[in-house]
Amino acid sequence: MTELLLGLSLGLGAGVTPGALLSLVIAASLRGGFRSGVRLACVPLLSDLPVVLLSLTVVGAMPGTFVRVLSVVGGLYVVYLGVSTIRESRTAEPPRPGETEPSSVRQVLSAVAVNLLNPHPWLFWIAVGAPAFDAAWEHSPASALAFVGGFYLVLCGSKVALAWAVGAGRHRLGLRGYRLLLGGSGLLLTVAGAVLSFRGLAPQ
Repeated sequence: MTELLLGLSLGLGAGVTPGALLSLVIAASLRGGFRSGVRLACVPLLSDLPVVLLSLTVVGAMPGTFVRVLSVVGGLYVVYLGVSTIRESRTAEPPRPGETEPSSVRQVLSAVAVNLLNPHPWLFWIAVGAPAFDAAWEHSPASALAFVGGFYLVLCGSKVALAWAVGAGRHRLGLRGYRLLLGGSGLLLTVAGAVLSFRGLAPQ
């Protein structure tokens, strides 16, 4: 139970913290509704597996340069997505009721790339997740699985809830409100990307 509560608490903090993936979820929910948003909300279930496995295998052994390069490359990619979203918002039309965005593999792959190039999951699993998992595993494998399950349940669940809220309200927005919100999500992406790149370039 202790490990489960720890996973739930850490998952909630990670799920609601503003960042690149959260901004992508908002933008996708505005464009295509709940279905589009929920696909991106569940991206950590796809992208975090290599992060978790590598972190558990070589906890703390990764050089600092690796994380810094991830910050710069990932940040620049997120800035590109943000600028593209801002440009799109200038002429975007609000979706009509009943209109949804078709399934987009490219959209999901972009979100996976953002998450893999984001140093935050790496830093979390190297510094917090892997040590907590190892400690829970020493207690029992079920405790370790409870920690991971609780973490991802709330991490993705909080983003799914946000996708539902944004998707449900998008038809009530006027043209100006829709474009402002879409442009705002693009601005959040741009700022998040700039911060990531700056942290990677800043001297340690």
